[in-house]
Amino acid sequence: MATVLALGAEKPVVIFSNSGCCFCHTIKILIYGFGASLAVYELDELPNGRQLERELLSLGCRPSVPAVFIGGELVGGSTEVMSLHIRGKLVQMLKKAKAIFI
Repeated sequence: MATVLALGAEKPVVIFSNSGCCFCHTIKILIYGFGASLAVYELDELPNGRQLERELLSLGCRPSVPAVFIGGELVGGSTEVMSLHIRGKLVQMLKKAKAIFI
């Protein structure tokens, strides 16, 4: 868990993803659409990707990707992020984390 938590706190927004995952792609496009600065870790392209995936699972991410951290806090996966967006809270979180400035 230590590696994922450390990586999750490196930038205002961090997304753990798989390059072929359509849900991951959707969440990345959504957050990029707000002009957010984010770090993306494609687990299927990293040598330690399996280890990171196990850490995400131990944090309760089911499925393990996408896993989104905003302001160093684990927000959750695509369902949680889309729910925040629909309720109008995603932009507030991105502003608070200084990922966007609009």
